Amino acid sequence: MSPQQARIVIVGAGQAGARAAEALRAAGHRGSIILVGEEEHLPYERPQLSKAILIDRDPNPTLIRQSREWNELDIALRTSSRVVAADGQKRIVGLANGQELPFDCLLLATGTRVRRLIELENAPLPVRYLRGMGDALALREELQPGRRVALVGGGVVGLEVASAAIGRGCLVTIVEKADRLLPQIGSASLGRYLQHLHTSRDAEIICGGSVRQATSRGLELGDGRFIPADLALVGVGVEPVTELARQLGLDAERGVRVTSTGATAADGIFAAGDVAEQWSRSHDRWMRVENWANAQNQAIATAKSMAGVSTAYDAPPWFWSDQYDANIQVVGNPAGGDEIVRGDVAAGRFVSISVRDGEVIGGITVNSARDMAVLRRLVASRKPVRKSDLENPAFELKRSLAA
Repeated sequence: MSPQQARIVIVGAGQAGARAAEALRAAGHRGSIILVGEEEHLPYERPQLSKAILIDRDPNPTLIRQSREWNELDIALRTSSRVVAADGQKRIVGLANGQELPFDCLLLATGTRVRRLIELENAPLPVRYLRGMGDALALREELQPGRRVALVGGGVVGLEVASAAIGRGCLVTIVEKADRLLPQIGSASLGRYLQHLHTSRDAEIICGGSVRQATSRGLELGDGRFIPADLALVGVGVEPVTELARQLGLDAERGVRVTSTGATAADGIFAAGDVAEQWSRSHDRWMRVENWANAQNQAIATAKSMAGVSTAYDAPPWFWSDQYDANIQVVGNPAGGDEIVRGDVAAGRFVSISVRDGEVIGGITVNSARDMAVLRRLVASRKPVRKSDLENPAFELKRSLAA
């Protein structure tokens, strides 16, 4: 059978699954496409969950397409549907309602689920997690002026929710287990900046703190300190949804490992988005990439390969975060080399560049989007650079591209 005539089932109707479905049609795929999602909502953009949905006067979720547009593409979209079984030999997936969907090619875009904090299970205090649209809409209603909100986890989600909560008049405390905010990035300069950014907006920040338990009045930390709170939001990471991959016989301990074209070790089975474990040149290891750009672009490349046009994807990881009036962008592996800081951290406009063996492997920009455009090209191109040039504040960063 021609790849363009194959019956394709996509499990997961989030950013990756939806963009893959679109890309299949754009690549000329003529076979059936069924897009299956657990949520009741139509496919939507995820970055808005911790940003616009919480902040805007009227929350109007940004949908990837309206129902009629999915129909116009001849894509069968099944919302509120959960895939519970997959058989690679029989080439079928089974839904929770007992229905079976046959396929020739299968795309796993199952994403991730939030990592839950055992210490707060069955807590007398309201404890929330933010993963889907329903979570965001419910949290929005709870962020009322004067409410005391404890944010457990100083990563991207926690910090963006902190920004939104303070903007809505809440009193915010951030508890981070590591010794700095956004610890996964590994940048001391960014950690210092974020500490100042949030404390200047009256957020209380506790680094090196862990939650022992909750009471009806707040959170008790491991060192005995007590954080008064009316609500706790937990953002301590996610884990890949790999049950179907395991049923298909795939090794999915840390995600579903894929080639640069999105193919898994099983014939006709592909994976895309947050669940896919990819090789990162800048990190020099296999890893899952949990961001909007990868969910969209890696999924599009994978869809093209499924349609018979082999398309490799090896762009360095890149994401952004909007907090208050600050724009923070990160590319590659900022913690993987020697850090060079350009600009003024205290003034809130600077660039951090990570250099390893004469190559830029990562970078951070704060309120400096033009510099990020250059850094993304540098990390992707692997052009050799001189540290002395980058350390010279008079040296224009874009000149490194011409070297």
